[in-house]
Amino acid sequence: MAVAAIETIDRVEDRFAQATQLQLTWWRFKRHKLALISLFVVALFYLIAIFADLLAFADPHATDAKRSYIPPQGIHFFDNGKFQPFIYGLKGVRDPKTFKLAYAPDPSRKLPVTFFAHGYAYNLFGVIPTDRHLLGFEGGQPIDGIFLLGTDQLGRDLYSRLMVATRISLFIGLAGVSLSLLLGVLLGGVSGLYGGWIDTLLQRLIEIVRSIPTIPLWMGLAAALPNTWSVTQVYFAITVIISLVGWTELARVVRGRFLALREEDFVIAAELAGASQLRIIFRHMLPSFASHVIAAVSLALPAMIVSETSLSYLGLGLRPPAISWGILLQDTQNVQVLAGAPWLLTAAIPVIMVILAFNFLGDGLRDAADPYG
Repeated sequence: MAVAAIETIDRVEDRFAQATQLQLTWWRFKRHKLALISLFVVALFYLIAIFADLLAFADPHATDAKRSYIPPQGIHFFDNGKFQPFIYGLKGVRDPKTFKLAYAPDPSRKLPVTFFAHGYAYNLFGVIPTDRHLLGFEGGQPIDGIFLLGTDQLGRDLYSRLMVATRISLFIGLAGVSLSLLLGVLLGGVSGLYGGWIDTLLQRLIEIVRSIPTIPLWMGLAAALPNTWSVTQVYFAITVIISLVGWTELARVVRGRFLALREEDFVIAAELAGASQLRIIFRHMLPSFASHVIAAVSLALPAMIVSETSLSYLGLGLRPPAISWGILLQDTQNVQVLAGAPWLLTAAIPVIMVILAFNFLGDGLRDAADPYG
């Protein structure tokens, strides 16, 4: 028994001795249960973003004044004890106090819900034309619909708009972090590797950028965008604006690591072998602390998402007909509207969930990347 235990310990020690830095980081990360759950939540949201049009029920841009502020309607999955999903049709009801026409479920009309039903046309993954959607219903009237989260003032289905908004908001954050990562690693690496006047110049630039108040900077840059620009141009511009502010923190982290590594033997050996500075940065030095960069990126993503949501909420970011979480939350600025249609606040739920998930994930990655943790 003692010999078997010693052999088992030896195998475990050999496994750790032969493991790469990424493997060690993953083994430590798996012990962080909250971070693992957050990783699942983040992956789920990005799957929703990829298949947003498939998950949407109705055209997110289609308007119908008759369906204004319809409360959320649920899907009934069982009918007479059998699994037969259906929704109730809607009927107009006149409010005896305000005499306004409102719509309520009509139990006398059951509309069967079908899977992979036909709907509005879109391009799956941006290249495959199709009109299939996860759910649909049969035999309805123009007023009917699957309103899981209700409708807004223009009668647009909030659930379908939320699916599309998830894609735009998440990918703006991802694109912004990617650009910030490139700028931070490149400029921070050059600053830490060369030192001297280049390091001084880049550090003063970082201090100037960080000294500017963030919100006025966003407002000034966003206000400079021409009103004639298309949604794609504004999307790209907002990504660049957010990235120009977010690269400084990562650049300082990379600079500090490079200052510690540039005197190491493997860096000096690469220089003597004739490797270029870019090759030394990206091939030799950066992989040695890639886990730290991953942790920094995971913590920067929620800041990027909040930045886009804040700008769009204030009317300075994306503009209609684009759809993002910030644009969906613009209607909640009116307290009277919010009192009558509180379901408009549901767009804030994914924002909170994603921000918390990214922060917990970043904490787990940071702890796992710490060799002394």
